[in-house]
Parts: sequence; C-alpha cells; structure tokens
Amino acid sequence: MEKVRVRFAPSPTGPLHLGGVRTALYDYLFAKNQGGEFVLRIEDTDTARYVEGAEEYIEEALEWCGIIPDESPKKGGKFAPYRQSERRDIYDRYTEQILKTDYAYIAFDTAEELDAVRADYEARGDVFSYDNKTRNSLRNSLALSEEEVQKLLAEKTPYVVRFKMPVDRILNLEDIIRGKSAVNTNTLDDKVLVKNDGMPTYHFANIIDDHEMEISHVIRGEEWLPSLGLHTLLYEAMGWEAPQFAHLSLILKPDVSTLINKDNIDEITKSFTDEFVAKNSQFSFEESAPIIKSFFSEVKSPRFKSMLGENDKDNPLTAAVKQFLKKGLSGKLSKRDGDKFGFPVFPLDFKDPATGVVSKGYRENGYLPDAFINMVALLGWSPADDKEVLSLDEMAKEFDLHKVHKAGARFSKEKSEWFNHQYIQMKSDEELLDMLKNSGLDLSNASDDKLLKVIPLMKERATFPKDIYENGKFFFEAPTSYDEKASKKAWNDETSAILGELATAFESTDFVAETLKQTMHDFAENKGLGMGKVMMPLRLSLVGELKGPDVPDILEIIGKEESIARISNAVNNFK
Repeated sequence: MEKVRVRFAPSPTGPLHLGGVRTALYDYLFAKNQGGEFVLRIEDTDTARYVEGAEEYIEEALEWCGIIPDESPKKGGKFAPYRQSERRDIYDRYTEQILKTDYAYIAFDTAEELDAVRADYEARGDVFSYDNKTRNSLRNSLALSEEEVQKLLAEKTPYVVRFKMPVDRILNLEDIIRGKSAVNTNTLDDKVLVKNDGMPTYHFANIIDDHEMEISHVIRGEEWLPSLGLHTLLYEAMGWEAPQFAHLSLILKPDVSTLINKDNIDEITKSFTDEFVAKNSQFSFEESAPIIKSFFSEVKSPRFKSMLGENDKDNPLTAAVKQFLKKGLSGKLSKRDGDKFGFPVFPLDFKDPATGVVSKGYRENGYLPDAFINMVALLGWSPADDKEVLSLDEMAKEFDLHKVHKAGARFSKEKSEWFNHQYIQMKSDEELLDMLKNSGLDLSNASDDKLLKVIPLMKERATFPKDIYENGKFFFEAPTSYDEKASKKAWNDETSAILGELATAFESTDFVAETLKQTMHDFAENKGLGMGKVMMPLRLSLVGELKGPDVPDILEIIGKEESIARISNAVNNFK
C-alpha cells in the first residue's frame, strides 16, 4: 500500500478562512489516521493578489489550531522548497516537457484582442470560450504557421501556454466523497497553464507539485470540482498517475433566525441596508431601512421564507430588497456574514496591511483552540455514535473520508459557543486563571488567590474565559445600582430592618460558607421568615441583581467587612 501523503496548499492572498481551516484539518486527520504525512505548501504564484504577512498568518493560525505539518516552508523537508515562487526551475522543465506533447500549445493573443472577440460574440448574443471550437481561428501555434510562430518568438512577443483540450472525449471521474461522474471534454475550455511572465497558473503548478511531492490524496473545496477533468487530463498528458481526489462541501451561512433579536436588530438592519444601498444606488438608506427591518422583525416567524418569495412587481424597492435578502441570507459563509452578525470567520485577528482594518479572530474572541477545532471538524463530518466533544487525537483515530458529508454544512454561532462552553468546563482552575490573565481584562482589583476561589463558582456559566470575571465582577466591585425589576421583587417596607438585624448577626459569625448558611437559616427561623425574604434582598445587596452563585459562597469570598458594608449601602439606597 502506498504511503499516504496529503497537502494543504493555501495562497497568501489574505487570512485563512474557516473553510480553509477545515480543509487543513481534514488533511491532517486523514494523514494521522492513515499513518501518513501532512505537508503545508504555499502557492504564491498570484503576485497581483499577494498580501504581506499572509503566509506568516497561515502558519501561526495552523500552529494555534494544533494542526502541525510534517513538512512546510518553515520546517523544510525532503521535497523542499515548499513555496511555489521558489520552484520556477522545476516548472520551466515541465513546461518544456508538456509542449513536446499534443496536450499544449502557445498562444500570442493579447488581452485587447480577446476582449474584442468576446465583444463580437456578445453582440451576436453568444458567449466566447477559448476552446476546441475557436482555438484554430485565434493567434496561437495551432493556427499560425511554424514560420510565423518562430518569428513571434524571435521578436520576444509575449505568450501564454494553453492546455489543448481533447475533442469529444468522455472523462470518467471519481471522487472519494461524491462518487463517480462523467464530463465531455467539449464542455471544457483550453485553460492557461503558464502565464506570459513564465509562471505557471494554479492548474499546472498544482499538479507538478503534487507529483513531485508524491501526494497520494488531494482534499480540497468543492469549488475545484469543475477543474477535476482538466487536472485528470494534465496527469495523463505528463504520463503520471493521478492522486485520489476528495472535494469538500461548502460551509453555509448560518440560519438567520438564530442571530437576529431585539437587541441587535437595528445594528444588523443598518449593516444590511448599507450594503443594499451600495448595490442599488437608485434607493436611499432612509426608504430602504424600514423595509429591511420589517422583514427581519418576522425572521422567527414561519412566514419569513414565504414573505421573501411573494411577488412585488408593483413595488420595485420591495422587490429589490427581497432579491437582495434571498441572496444575502443563503449560500457560502463569507467574511461579510461575520461582520454583519458579529462572529469571526478567521482563526486569528488579521490586520489588512493596505487598509489597516482588523478582522476579528476566534482566538482573540476568547475561543479555545481545541473547542474551535472540534467545532470545525463537525462541519461536514460525523464521528461514530454521534459523539460531539472529541480531542484532536480522538478525531484522528475516527476520521474517515468516506464519512464526510456531500451536502453543505451550516455554520452555527450558537453551536460554536456551545463547544467553547464545553471546553471551558474541562479546564482546570489554574488553566483558566492563566487564560484570564492573558485575556486583556484589567484585573488590577483581583488577586490570583481570589480569582482561584471565584473560577470554580463562575465557570459553569461561562462561554468564554472573560465571562468568569465579567459575570462575577460583583466579587471584586460593590454594586453602584440595583436592578429595578429585582428591587421591586426583593424589597419591601420590612426588608431594611430585616437586613440590618442580619448584618448585626454576621458581626459575630465565622465567615465560612457552611457557617454562614447555618447562621442565615437560624436567623430566618427565629424571625419566622421564609428564606426568600432573607436571601433575595441579601443577594440584591451583594450583587445588585438576583443572579450569581450561592449567597454563602459570595459572602465568604468578599469577606465580612465588605459584605456588611454592601448590606448597609443597600439599606441606605432603599430608604
């Protein structure tokens, strides 16, 4: 059996998207499951779209995720170099080789000439394609005489190398995830293999590198499925055995009904309206926003989808809004979705070097790397017994490409937070303390000892490490106001006197939770009061709201002096 070797080959044209992380993860899991090797290769031939710092970002993101390559530009390996820009001599050699076959030719057409041909086709109501029906009438080595070709080469006329797509052949293709399919070569065009600067395009460099690096399985997104026929033929043209292919489904936009609520509807409406008006300048923000908000107000209603499908020919604005929303709320997950709905789509923060705009990442939003990776793994793959929480090692033991789903996987912000909550619960108090200290929060009023007492009481309610401090801020700061609804429920004319007497009882009480619990029980019993009459106003005095862990625990941690002072403040407030 051949050794399994897989590669993740991103382009350094920006930050690593959630879909890219999933591809890298599935590559890694498959390699580890099969006892194989995982390669990181940087495909940086697209110099026009190259983004400074993107390669370093990709490497740091994978490291944070725990997806560590066996070979990479940073780590090296027996098939180095692992950057396409450093492999020019290899590509030149294979360019010469393919031009000696009947599968490639050189084309001298300029961009202006091809634009003119396209315009001519459009004028006739047709669509131009550089393919087996048109290539013999264009300026290339198939249509020109040998003398004309040599003359153009001698004059150093720029040219590209194109693949010569065979005529009327049925290609029988196979994909591990999607099974068998067939395509007629007459439906495929003659793709450019080598650009006029001598650098190969993705199609050619990709199959050369995969062959040279002995890649056995190519796992990539379904957007590359239309290229499978071309890539299969390129292996044939070069006389090489093709790897096995697996094309992953899209990660889809989240269900909008889970994201919009009364607290964020105005902000989301504004974001959508800004985009709508930018694309439909005939309509103003002022007239568009109310219509978009009216749809979002119904987003949780069963009527929502049917509303978008209703015919509005008599109202151009409403019709345009519906069309915009139908498109904007379905399809592939994008960075824009994260911006609109307030969740990250990148693993780490990314600062665009051109604009200075920072796109938020999962790491900086407080997600744990193992929770993030667990969430990503289940966007398109289901482990045995529908188990949801798995470590990277557990996933690697179970992973099977044949069990990856064909259908798109819908992203869920709610589910990603659920995973993070699960992993927070599994962390030790000491680990969570370290996370809090590195969270960027101002903890100047919180000692390590006190935080270690608070963490076990608050982590059960925490989705992110910072929640432990922010939801438990009352441990460190006395309330400056009291929730109005809670006050009406907890405080009456007798409450101030009751709490005054309780504070006096606390003066002589040992401030340990169990002792305090007994003191409060005895106090209520002696006064003939239900515990609610004591506990609710006491909690309100300590916290400012009717929330938090057990009151005796709060009392013990904030201490006798502070507890009595907070009771006194509340009594004075409600006089």
